[in-house]
Parts: sequence; structure tokens; C-alpha cells
Amino acid sequence: MPDARIYQPAKTAAQSGRAKTRYWLLEMEPRSRKDADRLIGWVGSDDTDQQVTLKFPSKDAAIAYAERHGLTFQVYEPHERIVKPKSYADNFTRRI
Repeated sequence: MPDARIYQPAKTAAQSGRAKTRYWLLEMEPRSRKDADRLIGWVGSDDTDQQVTLKFPSKDAAIAYAERHGLTFQVYEPHERIVKPKSYADNFTRRI
């Protein structure tokens, strides 16, 4: 099982822009399961590596960091955006 995952975040449904999707993230895979505290009921874990997310300007920079620190990793490639060009006049064409 890999220690880390490297991916490019997807655009959220509430966003119209793509500014936050230009960088690559490195997140650590969970090493222990999360348990509910018996007294308070909060869910937590003793794995603090899960709390850290590293941002990189490119996929190559994230891979170089993981290799430099001896991490096994898996790269998840982003789905390509399909752009269907259409004109403003297409909004008023009648479809039956």
C-alpha cells in the first residue's frame, strides 16, 4: 500500500473558476483507523500525518519530494475537461 497519494484537486460545484485546480497535492494515506472517544464522542486518530496536505506547483515537484523522502506514492491523473463550443444563438434554437 502506498504511503502517499499525489493528485490535482477537482473544481467544486460552487466554483465557476479553475484557480484552485492548478496545483498538485500530496496527502498521506491513513495508517490507523479513526476511533470515537468514549467520553466526548469525538472521532480522532493517533496518525498526525493525515492532517498535513502539501501543495506543489507541478506533478514533477510532488514526485521529487516523495522520492527524496523515501515515500511510496500513487499518482492520480486528472480527468480532461471536455469543452463543447457553442454559440450564443444556440440558446434560442428550438428543439423538438
